[in-house]
Amino acid sequence: MITKIVHQKGCKLKSIITDEYTGEIACSNCGVVSSERTVSTASETIGMSPAEYQTNSRVGGKISLKMIDMGLSTIIESKNKDSTGKLLSSENRRMFYRLRMWDRNSRSVNSIKSFQKAFTLLDGISPKLGLPESVVEHTAYLFRKIAAKRILAGRSTTDTLCATVYIACRLTNTPRTLQDIADAGNIKKKNVQRVYRFLAKELDVNPQSYNPIEFVTRLAKAVNISEKTERLAFKILSIAQKSNISTSKNPMAMAAAIHLAAVMNKEKASQLKISEVSGISAVTIRDRTKEIKKIIGGEING
Repeated sequence: MITKIVHQKGCKLKSIITDEYTGEIACSNCGVVSSERTVSTASETIGMSPAEYQTNSRVGGKISLKMIDMGLSTIIESKNKDSTGKLLSSENRRMFYRLRMWDRNSRSVNSIKSFQKAFTLLDGISPKLGLPESVVEHTAYLFRKIAAKRILAGRSTTDTLCATVYIACRLTNTPRTLQDIADAGNIKKKNVQRVYRFLAKELDVNPQSYNPIEFVTRLAKAVNISEKTERLAFKILSIAQKSNISTSKNPMAMAAAIHLAAVMNKEKASQLKISEVSGISAVTIRDRTKEIKKIIGGEING
């Protein structure tokens, strides 16, 4: 205990007891109550369903970087009343009026405005792309880092955020293409490319390229091929990586091995259909297919 109980004169027993219901600490002999109260560490599962038990917390709302104030906001009510419902004195009313004014003005800072626009857009983009919470938080962290460098001036907040989302996806190995992010943000792909190159240089990040195998399942479901053909596409790309065919190639274009696998298993998956799904031209898919067959055709058939 931080505060000692000051017993009444003549109290010789000095036996301390604790009321578990109220948390009060008192002397059983003289009845003096401590100004401090105990903190209950018992389980709070009484009367709770399994779902309520999982969401129960002692620490309040979570802190999140995608919130403008990171979840640490203060709310000053407009009512000039205290916790008991009594009216405040004239001096306290003037003080709280100025506090409300400072709180309101602090929300109109330029950096806060850019955060508000960017994080609102992030909440709209993330469900479209199916981004996990870890990627969303990493995007918010990178955007705050970019804002701290003061390089947002003169640039579109939408373009900057979309490029930041792409960087976060690359750093966390979450396969999302530039075209996916451009479509989700309703902007041009070349704008995202331009801002991405600039931010990668400013942040000094060199993310690794995606593995083409990560796009196989996505394309296989889109063109509706069998699991047998999908496994053959995995095999083709694994052999292609060992032969360094996929080096410096567009990962989505290399995933066009699905077409080769479909032809080998006599399934219908045209180059045009794969082109529409992947966003890669049919000419590029044809070239990659010919290259794979020329270099590792014997290994695949074996």
